[in-house]
Formats: sequence, structure tokens, C-alpha cells
Amino acid sequence: MSDGVARTKILLLGLRRSGKTSIQQETFYLDATMRTVKHTYDTVIPLEIWDCPGNITVETLGAPLSVFSTVVFVIDIRDLYNQPISRLVEFIVAAYHQNPSLNFEIFVHKAEKLQEDEKIENFRQINERVMDRLVDMVMNFHLTSIFDHSLHQAFSSVLQRLITSLEIPKHSRFFLFDARSRLYVATDHSPVDATTHNLCCDNLAMLNAFGGCTGEHLFSLPAAPTPPPSAASFGENSSSDAYGSLTNSTCTPTITVTTQTTSSHHAQDLFYPNTNSSFSTYPNPTLILLILLPTSVFETRRGLIELNAVLVREGVQEIIDVEREARGTRRGAIRA
Repeated sequence: MSDGVARTKILLLGLRRSGKTSIQQETFYLDATMRTVKHTYDTVIPLEIWDCPGNITVETLGAPLSVFSTVVFVIDIRDLYNQPISRLVEFIVAAYHQNPSLNFEIFVHKAEKLQEDEKIENFRQINERVMDRLVDMVMNFHLTSIFDHSLHQAFSSVLQRLITSLEIPKHSRFFLFDARSRLYVATDHSPVDATTHNLCCDNLAMLNAFGGCTGEHLFSLPAAPTPPPSAASFGENSSSDAYGSLTNSTCTPTITVTTQTTSSHHAQDLFYPNTNSSFSTYPNPTLILLILLPTSVFETRRGLIELNAVLVREGVQEIIDVEREARGTRRGAIRA
């Protein structure tokens, strides 16, 4: 633990040329991994990803599996032979005996190599072959490629399973993103479709590219918790007052509103995706709250939405403060 931070560990496995190393570096023509390489990532949860060579086993890992929270196994989507599946099954069985609470995530990678029909068929075959041999195991399969946002979506799912779930808010669509990595650490109960996720990633790319133009004060942490504005000051149509209360707080969140419309004006078309607004704000310097909701709802409820943004910002900051304190206590105990 070179930086003194207690990190959640993820084990990244796969056969040679499966593409597991390029997943982190998003580059090509890399040399084969000959030894275990540890990569650290500072998301909302500090992570340490162990990139292991293709011939690694439980015995040669060099660390007990009890220190890991998740195993990510990468399979080349074109590799339908038994070797990668057999290696995966052997490792999962051995790992389960040492740490039954491990999360197992299967990345069926290099999806861009096949046409759509072949891609779906190969993904289905790999899924079935693994589950036929591990009927009672709980695993999650993800179709991934470094050429689109599927890797961010897959790792977002991995990250969410490391976080204890809380009661979900009732927004049209809600995402809490880690600003740097573009992984969402929390979302609502609705399934995440590729179109929505791609829209969010594009918005985040824009915010990361141009957010600095609005001033660095937007990313400063409050010196002390700021009491939220009273509900009485937020009426359904009090958008300007709400906005003023929000931007005058100690930690000013960036608020960005993007609207997408179509030519349809039917009542059912007032809802996503035909008429849609995205509302984004920074609960703290490392997180972005992104909400997708009908434009009509945003226009009539903007004050209430901004009040909720303030409450979310302060609640998230309290959670992060508690987590940092807990990790600091744990780090002190380890050093002792």
C-alpha cells in the first residue's frame, strides 16, 4: 500500500491476447503481461486493480483471495474454444472455496471484431457454456469494446456492486458519475440502455472539456456544511430564486441544462426520449450528478430540482467524509 490509502482490490484475469491490459490503457499492440501489475485509481472508492498474466492461478497469485472484492475475467469474443472457459471455471471454483463473497464479472471483450449477428451469437454461446458448468454461481456478463462506451458501462456496474445500495430517488433518470473516470457509481432502478449511457458520456466529456471555463471556484469543497435553503423559498415556478440560493452557497455547483426536442407534440411525446433535458451539477469535486427528465417537468419544477441538488450534494459530502475517516482509521490500524 505505497500511497497509504486503504483500497478496494479488483483482480483482472484472462488468457493471453484477451485484451485485458488494453482495457485499462485503451491502446493497441501491447506486449503480453509477464507479471502482476497493480494499477491504482482514485474514484469515489479508491481502487487497486491487479492485472495478472494469463497463466496465473490461485496458488501463484501471491495474495489471499480474501483481500479482493471482485474478479473480472476477460474473454475474447472470438475464442469459443474450451480453454478460456475451462480456465475461468477452474479459477472460480478455487476462488469460491477461499472467498465465497467474491463478485465475478465476465467481460466478453473485443466486440468490435464481429458483425452484430455474430457478436450476439458468440456472446450467447459463451454465456451458456459458462453457466452450464457453474449453474449455482452468480455471475454478470458484459459485452465490451474499447471503441465505444461499453467498457465504462461495464466497469460502472462493477463499481456499483462494491457500494451498499440505498433507497433510490424517483427521478426520470438519475446517474451519479465519477467525474474523472466517467463511471457511474449510482443510478435509479431502470435498466441502463446504450443510448442513454452514450448521451451521459457525451455530456460528461463536454463538461470535462469546458468545465474549467466557468471558474475553478466551482470545484472547491465547503469549509463547513451549508444548511440547505428552506422549502418555502422553492415554489414550483420560483426558478430564479432557487437558482440564486443554490449558486450563493459555499460550494457552488456547476449547473448545465441541455434540451433535446423533436417535431412531435403529442402528449405521450412529452417524455423521454422525444423531449428531454439533462441537468448536471457537482455534488463535490470528484462527482457529477446527472439527471435526465422531461423538459416540461424541468421547466415547472426547476426550483424543487435545484433544492434536491443541494441536499444531494451535502448528503454525498457527508458520506465521503465518513468514508475517508473510516479509511484513515483503518490505515492507522494497519500501520500499528
